[in-house]
Amino acid sequence: MTKETNIKPALLVIDLQNFSLNYIPEAHRKTALSRINEYIDMFRNKNCPVIRIYHYSKHWDPGEWNAEHEFPESVHILPDDPKVIKAYPDAFNKTELHQQLQELGCNTLFVCGLSATGCALATWLGAFNYDYKAFLIKDALMSQKEEYTANVEVMFDAVGPDVIDLVLENAG
Repeated sequence: MTKETNIKPALLVIDLQNFSLNYIPEAHRKTALSRINEYIDMFRNKNCPVIRIYHYSKHWDPGEWNAEHEFPESVHILPDDPKVIKAYPDAFNKTELHQQLQELGCNTLFVCGLSATGCALATWLGAFNYDYKAFLIKDALMSQKEEYTANVEVMFDAVGPDVIDLVLENAG
């Protein structure tokens, strides 16, 4: 049996903006942010892209971009990580995300961030419209209610570190 396509993963870090994180219970936020940082570091160590995705819409947020729109400094995002700004829940909708992923050669996506019931879920679903293999990451998603996050992780078979390790070890 021959391998037709090499696995080329990317990590999508969605909407970890200061203003959004205020709505997440502290314990849930602390655990998820810690896991997200671990995954960011794992992807970097394997030279796989980390793409930061921000939500900004003049319709919902008529103010200028400010510190509340940024990720907290505690998140291991770097200034040269690819950046996408979206105005819809699905980060593929009317953005350059698909084009960036194509330029990077990525075909497998791991989704973490906010919200398990909103933008992270919508982006995960949107990835299938572009024929990506896509996975939600267990314990690296958040929503306003921890039970909603847990339900999404179960319903959509979120993956954990063992699967991610396996994919990263076999990427190429």
